[in-house]
Amino acid sequence: MTSQPLTLSDCLSPEWPVAPRVRALVTSRAGGVSGQPYGSDVFNGQSGGLNLGLHTGDDAESVMRNRSRLVALCGAQPAWLEQIHGSTVVDAQQALLAVESGQSPLKADASVTDAAGVGCIVMVADCMPVLLADAAGRAVGAAHAGWRGLVGGVIEHAAQEVTRRCGGAADLHAFLGPAIGPQAFEVGAEVRAAFLDAAQPDERAATEAAFVPHPSAEGKYFGNLYALARLRLARLGVKSVTGGEHCTFSEPEHFYSFRRDRVTGRFAAMIWIAPDA
Repeated sequence: MTSQPLTLSDCLSPEWPVAPRVRALVTSRAGGVSGQPYGSDVFNGQSGGLNLGLHTGDDAESVMRNRSRLVALCGAQPAWLEQIHGSTVVDAQQALLAVESGQSPLKADASVTDAAGVGCIVMVADCMPVLLADAAGRAVGAAHAGWRGLVGGVIEHAAQEVTRRCGGAADLHAFLGPAIGPQAFEVGAEVRAAFLDAAQPDERAATEAAFVPHPSAEGKYFGNLYALARLRLARLGVKSVTGGEHCTFSEPEHFYSFRRDRVTGRFAAMIWIAPDA
């Protein structure tokens, strides 16, 4: 098995109009040392995978080597979380301190910071990562938005915390990282009902449109996480939203997908303020 160094070409980088001091990326399967089924080339198994999840059944030493590669590339320290599919937001510096002191990672699904060199990071394998940045680079945040967190307000909570760290006024920009796409995200009627119950009156029609009835399974729908996230961001007045073009389920050569493979790794979305900016 070959193992090439992790480079920016292995990652996605948001194209958004924010200050250069804001740095962000989304990793893929490529650039790591993990063996199959976590490798980066699922078709011939020749390349090491950048699995960043310690809870996936992968060799722990390989995962830690992958995490070290991410730190080397970014020059910032990731504030790892124990994600619980909720809407809790924590300070990334506190999350980083917990990990560095040998404690268990903080249980949360989003983190924010206004400190340079601290990475707000979330791991995903179908759920949607959402990166948030003040245009001037005063504060940033990352949210793990599966459907439970999304309907529970994790994006709004994270955005509000970023704004608070900007003194109560921020020009927020959002990037929607790779997630399971609307042709693959099959859900039950209870998921659709949860979003409709949480929708504001002027959001109801668009929320209904985000769920397409399954053609062959009564009571099932295909949900559009990207569209639902854009509704929540619009609720906050966030007009600059980029990303949302990928489907983890249908791009096995690039991304991990729990729904597709069950035994799989985790890629990550990370945002930070450059220490030297």
